[in-house]
Order: sequence, then structure tokens, then C-alpha cells
Amino acid sequence: MQLGNFSVSLAVKDIAASRAFYEKLGFTVWGGEQKQNWLIMKNGSAVIGLFQGMFDQNIMTFNPGWDSDGKQLPEFTDVRELQRKLKAQGIELLTEVDEATSGPASIVVVDPDGNQILLDQHVSALE
Repeated sequence: MQLGNFSVSLAVKDIAASRAFYEKLGFTVWGGEQKQNWLIMKNGSAVIGLFQGMFDQNIMTFNPGWDSDGKQLPEFTDVRELQRKLKAQGIELLTEVDEATSGPASIVVVDPDGNQILLDQHVSALE
């Protein structure tokens, strides 16, 4: 199963303080909008998202169709196909996508320890 780019989405209390902390660890802002309380930061191939007031816990995030630079991959497994495969294996989904749709969509699964995993596809298949 190709899940795409991996990052950790962190639920932060103070985005400015979190940004300053991660900059001291060598991360730089790569995307997002601090005024909207979210930033994407990179250090080499490591990617983290800082989200203030959007989640109640940290989330592992995969982006089907993206590489670590947010560039679309020529081939990838669509989130709807991932959903079908996960359901076929008996994995329950917290949120699902309408399989009759196409393009950007997301699903959420929860591991046995309660950790949320977001499969967040931002692209459509190349034609």
C-alpha cells in the first residue's frame, strides 16, 4: 500500500511558541499561515504540521499522491482504493470518503492504541 508523504500533525497550544521551538531544532516554515493557526515545517525530509485549536490530539498524516516536497507523484494509490483495502482487512474507519467521488479527499483510521491516522489526499490522478 502506497500511503504517500508522511508527517506528524501536532496539536499545539501556542503556535508562535511552537514555531520558535522547532526553528531552534532546525525546522523552517515550508507552508501554512500562522495567522490562521497552522504551519507546515521541514527539516530535511522530516515534515511536521503545527495546528493550534484544530485537533485535540497529535495525528500521523499521510498524503497519497505527494512526495516529501509536496510534488505530485506520477502514480499513486487513490485514497478511495486505500479505503477499500483497509475495509477489506477489517479496519474500521473513523471517517470515510464517498467512493463515487474523485480528486482530493481524506479518511481517518485509529490504531489499536487510539492514535489517529489521517490519509489526506490533496491531488487528483494525472491524466
